[in-house]
Order: sequence, then C-alpha cells, then structure tokens
Amino acid sequence: MNVDIVIVGAGPAGLCFAKSLAGTGLKILVIERQSTEALRDPVFDGREIALTQRSVHILRELGLWALLDPADISPLQSARVLNGHSLHALIVAPSDKDDKELGFLVPNDRIRRAAYAATEHEPGITLISDTAVYSLTLSDSQPRLQLADGSVVTARLIVAADSRFSQLRRDAGIAADMHDFGKTMLVCRVALEKPHQHQALEWFDHGQTLALLPLLGNEASIVLTLPGQAMKSVMAMDEHRFNDEIRRRFDGRFGSMQLTSTRHVYPLVAVYARRFVAPCFALIGDAAVGMHPVTAHGFNLGLLSVETLSSQIRQALATGQDMASARVLRRYQGAHRLATLPLYLATLAIVKLFTNDRPPIRLARSALLRASQALPPFRLSLAHMLAASGRGRGLVP
Repeated sequence: MNVDIVIVGAGPAGLCFAKSLAGTGLKILVIERQSTEALRDPVFDGREIALTQRSVHILRELGLWALLDPADISPLQSARVLNGHSLHALIVAPSDKDDKELGFLVPNDRIRRAAYAATEHEPGITLISDTAVYSLTLSDSQPRLQLADGSVVTARLIVAADSRFSQLRRDAGIAADMHDFGKTMLVCRVALEKPHQHQALEWFDHGQTLALLPLLGNEASIVLTLPGQAMKSVMAMDEHRFNDEIRRRFDGRFGSMQLTSTRHVYPLVAVYARRFVAPCFALIGDAAVGMHPVTAHGFNLGLLSVETLSSQIRQALATGQDMASARVLRRYQGAHRLATLPLYLATLAIVKLFTNDRPPIRLARSALLRASQALPPFRLSLAHMLAASGRGRGLVP
C-alpha cells in the first residue's frame, strides 16, 4: 500500500490530525490496534477533558464540536487553588472580559466518539483497525511500516500519535525525557450535596492531591492522587466506604459525595520528546508531549500539535513544497517546542513545589498564595503561568 500520510494511533489526536487535512487531496491512512467497534463506541474511562477556548475553536473548525451532545459539555467558569489547610487561595478566572468561561469539560470517551464519527466517511481517509505496527524504516525518500500481518505500507510522511509511551517514537530513535511521579491518579464521577458553582478545585493537601471538576447539575468529576499502595486501599473499598472516604478527604466541603460512575486509575507520568521530527516522520499529541494533568493541558497541547503540523503541511502544498521535507518538519518542531516547553517545565516546577510536604516548602507555597492574593500583578502572573497554554488561554483543572 502506498499513501501520502500514515498516522499510527486513532485516538483523538490522530483522528483530528487526519480530519484537519481533509479536502487537501492527500491519501491518508490511519492504523490502530483497537477494534472498529471500540473506536466507534468507546467506553467511559473516567477522564474529563478540560478544553480551552482555543481548543473549542479548533474542534469547531474540524466539525467535532457539533457532534457532541450539549448534555456532555459542562462550562467551567473559574478555578480555586488551595494549599494544605491554608485559608489563602489562588482564584483563576477568564482573562478576557468577553469570555464567561475558562473553558469546557467534556468526557474523553465523547471526544473519541466524535473524532471517529467526523472521519468515518471522510473521502481520502482510510482506517485500518485491529492492526499493530511491527517495524519502522525511515528514509528521506520512502519511509515504510511493516504491519503485524506482514503487509508493508509506504508513505511520504509517517506521523506517530500512539500515546506518551509511543513505541513508534522509540523505533524512530527519538529519546524522551520521562518523569514518573511515583503516584497513581484515580478518576470517577460523584453526585454532590452542596453546589460546585461551576468552579473547579485544585487542592494540594498534605500527602495527597485532590481535584474536583464541575459537571452539569450536581455532578462532578473527582481526581485523587496518592502513592500506589495507598491507592490500592482506596480502590479496594466498597461503594459505601468509598463515598465516606472521599467526603472525608475533601474535608466535607461539598457535603455528602455519592459515586455515580465506575472508578479508574492511571499512573502519573509526564513525557517530553527531545525531538518531534525525524526524516519524513513527526510526533503529535502525547507522543510528543505528555503532560501532568495538574494544568489540564494534555489534550489542548495535542490539538495544538495537530493545528501546527497541519498548517505547515497545507502551506507547503499551497506553495509547491515537499510537505515532508526537513524544512517543513523543522518549522513544525520549532513552533510546537516554543508553545509547549515553557508550560511543560512550569508544570513540573508547580508539581514539585506543591506536592513536597517538607515544612520549608509548605511555608514557601503558602507565601506564594498569599502574595497572589495581595498583589494583583503577581496574582495575574502566577495565574497566567498556571492557566496559559502556548498561544491560547487555559485553565487549572
């Protein structure tokens, strides 16, 4: 099989990238390990994706936003950041007076479903499911993939969108800086007794990190981060004990909390590829930058990679350039690195500062939050660091 672009990974980033090039006349192939049924109707995985205003704009342009059920879109109007039992808090609100929301919360499985629906019948895009890549051969002329069934695919450009643990990235010889936080993240939905006011909560408590993401009605998504062994104890609890435990951990701020979904756990690992490109090869999504969820920018940066690479390809096609040339790919790499590296490093610094329970560090972050309240310019600067997403606005989960 000979195509123009091969995308490995049919997650939201991979499918959005394919959709972003619809109408260009390019022949695009998407390869995915999962079954077609799993892509068409993905199951709930506990994750709520916090979309910035910029990301919503991109999804509108791609036609995905219109495919989402309004009942699955929850407005996020503000966010509160707490440190331990300190009374001082950092409030993050929209920086643009024309915006009523920081962004919107949408279940990950709904975004996946919309991404599949948007590309399923798109001319020029072919999806091969239930298929793994066996090997990768890169060259400046004709890179190729050998699939697990023995077939070979050649292309002008190969794009990896196969998660932060990308095997294709490794096969391409691209190293990545990986930070394992040694923690496990639990996500699920709960019904609240007290209203959340559409405000997210990020609470860096002693020995744990808690987040609450406001959903429609009196529901919320909660995120609990603990060391692995402690998380096993929480996951072993029956529903009644779990409800009491979560209420206790949130210090009763929202009254009773009743589980309304399945519980899911994920390891906390951040990844930043040292290069985003190789000859006729590019990384997008989490394969390029896998963020810690504290600043809620994972998928937002994934969409940014989609927009940046597709715009470079479209520009190359319009000017008669080779879309897979080293020059075009370097432009993508430079732009995406500039948009993501400062935020990635700032996020690591935030996590390091706010999850270290040594007394001097506790005092330092308490002073930081007090300063953010007392000095408006300082507060705006810190809020921007927490909330900015490259060239667009963002939010704290």
